Amino acid sequence: MPEKKILTKNCGKIDPGDVSTYEAEGGFKALEKTLRISPEEVIAEVKASGLRGRGGAGFPCGAKWELARKSKGDEKVLICNADEGEVGTFKDRYLLQHDPFSLMEGMAIAGYAIGAGKGYIYLRSEYHYLLEGLQKAIDQSKEKGYLKDLEIEIREGAGAYICGEESALMNSIEGKRGESRFRPPFPPESGLFEKPTIINNVETLVNVPHIIQNGSEWYGAMGTDESKGTKLFCVSGDVARPGVYEMELGCDLKELVMDLAGAKEIKMIQVGGSTGGIIPSDMLSTPLAYETILGSGAVMVFDQTRDVVDFTYRTMEFLNEESCGKCTPCREGTEVMVGVLGRLVNGEGVDGDMEVLEELSDTMKLSALCGLGQTAPVPVLDTLKYFRKDYENRISQSVFLRSLKTVNG
Repeated sequence: MPEKKILTKNCGKIDPGDVSTYEAEGGFKALEKTLRISPEEVIAEVKASGLRGRGGAGFPCGAKWELARKSKGDEKVLICNADEGEVGTFKDRYLLQHDPFSLMEGMAIAGYAIGAGKGYIYLRSEYHYLLEGLQKAIDQSKEKGYLKDLEIEIREGAGAYICGEESALMNSIEGKRGESRFRPPFPPESGLFEKPTIINNVETLVNVPHIIQNGSEWYGAMGTDESKGTKLFCVSGDVARPGVYEMELGCDLKELVMDLAGAKEIKMIQVGGSTGGIIPSDMLSTPLAYETILGSGAVMVFDQTRDVVDFTYRTMEFLNEESCGKCTPCREGTEVMVGVLGRLVNGEGVDGDMEVLEELSDTMKLSALCGLGQTAPVPVLDTLKYFRKDYENRISQSVFLRSLKTVNG
């Protein structure tokens, strides 16, 4: 299956610093169409399209907008999550670099639909170099009258992975510690500064102008029953051609990583970032969709030279470091996992280590406060499932070496 360029069709074609080049490609026509219909009709069209959030959770976009539209409160807020701190993810950066005006149009449509007069772009701190160009896109769009009803302000993050989670992101904008909130209330009812708030990432919002311009039937014809449209995939790791690929949802993993990205001698693939699922080489026919495996769209390929247990240990080290520490299951659970996995990596594993990891994983999935803690065990459980022999060999070697020391000691 070849690439299907819809969201990326302007990338490399327009000048990201000149709004007139975007207009020449039909830019802002969807916004003009939007303003001729009611906000409720816009939301109905987005709902009918089947668009789901592209940040990882996959919540139906139109349903979220409808909740905010109906929420009480004179002031409503729109937030674009451009934090993109997920490991192996760089698709939003690609869009911001090459087609920031699509985001402006998407935010203008979303603001009109939910009744928001204020919008924020929460920009990842490592993307500071994009700030000037993004502000220029805002200013040019405003000068042209496209943002007359939506004031957009850029807020930069401070490098915290947890602030990609929507409630921690709102805390950060408010000047508070970046940590997850207890829910309910949910953002569409009470979010930023206790106002009804919609949070969508860059890719989600860039889908919106295409849906409005071409119609929900056109959009819904792409993808699977539960996963509509195209998706931007960020392929990295042991591949010949890393980069951003736009594919119709439901495409096979093999088509992406082998046919397009040129991967060979694959051992495993992690899909969805640091908390994403693991696919072994004998499951490359797995379709990429919400109903199977997807996440943020990060696709990290590992060849036969990679050590599974070491990979899992490094992943859990990262997640432990980035835990906000608010809830015990995540704060203490990741710490214990790092200890157990570190023991295995250092040749000090003991019988029962795998069972400890599995029991702890079940507890974290059920009781952690936010998505980080709930999904942190996924790579642990998946590697135990598909590469259990690697763990068993580590433990057997450790037991054998200890027995030798005892005999020789």
